Amino acid sequence: MIRSSILFLGFLFLISCSQSASEKSTAQAKLTSQTEVNIPKLLDRSEKLRYGKEWDEVQNYYGAQSAELRRHPENPDARLKLAELFIQEARITGEHPHYYPAALQMLEPVIKSLESNTNPSQQQKDHLFRALSHQAGVELSLHDFAKARRTAERAVVINPYNAYIYGCLVDANVELGDYAKAVEMCDKMVSIRPDLRSYSRVSYLREIHGETAGAIEAMDMAVKAGFPGYEQTEWARLQLGHLHERYGKMADAEKQYQMCLAARDNYPFAIAALAGLEEKRGNYAKAETLLKQAADIIPEVGFYVDLVKIYQKTGREAEAKPLIKDIQEMLNEDMAAGHNMSMEAARFQLEVTKDFGKALQLAQEEYQKRPKNKDINQLLAGIYLAQGDKKQAAEHLKKAGVTGSKDPELLKMRLDL
Repeated sequence: MIRSSILFLGFLFLISCSQSASEKSTAQAKLTSQTEVNIPKLLDRSEKLRYGKEWDEVQNYYGAQSAELRRHPENPDARLKLAELFIQEARITGEHPHYYPAALQMLEPVIKSLESNTNPSQQQKDHLFRALSHQAGVELSLHDFAKARRTAERAVVINPYNAYIYGCLVDANVELGDYAKAVEMCDKMVSIRPDLRSYSRVSYLREIHGETAGAIEAMDMAVKAGFPGYEQTEWARLQLGHLHERYGKMADAEKQYQMCLAARDNYPFAIAALAGLEEKRGNYAKAETLLKQAADIIPEVGFYVDLVKIYQKTGREAEAKPLIKDIQEMLNEDMAAGHNMSMEAARFQLEVTKDFGKALQLAQEEYQKRPKNKDINQLLAGIYLAQGDKKQAAEHLKKAGVTGSKDPELLKMRLDL
């Protein structure tokens, strides 16, 4: 659910402003003395992710902002624009271990400098708000939900009239299991800016509360509010397809996935979604081809997990074994870069390696951080069911069902008790 600001074909900055020389304050100047200008690299995109002139524009923009930052290290605007660019590149390329730390590297000096200013100008407040908003977004992407909520709460004090920051608060509260607060934040977001971002969050909250028809309706509104081909629009269309698929409307799901690809060539998540449909139909060879195609575009760990499951289902353990090792290394790399992957790793141990003890350990670690979240309770229920512990499974299923969710996987678990 996490969205980042967009530039060029989809980059929409929270605030677009340039800094005049007269407004460079002592606090901003601290960036020069306290921070050496060390600009993270812009990684090359694969040919399939260049999308016409988009990649040329991204490279030119990176070069221009890097040059500006080297000329004027005290200018926070260049740092913020580079951070925004890195966040978007993380979404598009899947190179999370590089780009999320890169974004934080740009943001943290700005925040440190501007928060120390006891008498900031309005432009400095705007810069600080923008930096905190992006930091909250990165923290959400890294699954540090408690920290993201604290960061977003600092930002909303500066500007309580910005829809994006309420979106961060929706996401953080959902992940922490505070669903009533998430609804409250979503209402504020929609009242400020009814658009793709807010409609998609309405959809997610409706599904959590068992309103599946309303969830589909809201996600359809999100898609229609976006511009076809933009990354965030096709992400919303992908979620609409997932909703149809999750509740048994396979033809509708396939239609949405195909529309994603018609609007945005080689969109890897749509290709992988089509692979999932083929796998459900028993067309394993076709599913394998599509997953390899998606994984060739971006190194998304989920694509490899789905591929190894196909190897296991088709009795190809010799091919599955080295891929399992590769997946574990990918998870370790993400975690080393500060990305909390406990739930993903727990699900991997449950569904792929069948190491239920390790799955339980990882899931319990996450449960300690957010015991009210329905997804972690649902995962724990699945692990306990796999271990034959129906009593513990029932306890977590009860917690997972407090919102009235009609998730088919959750309903099936109840039948298995």
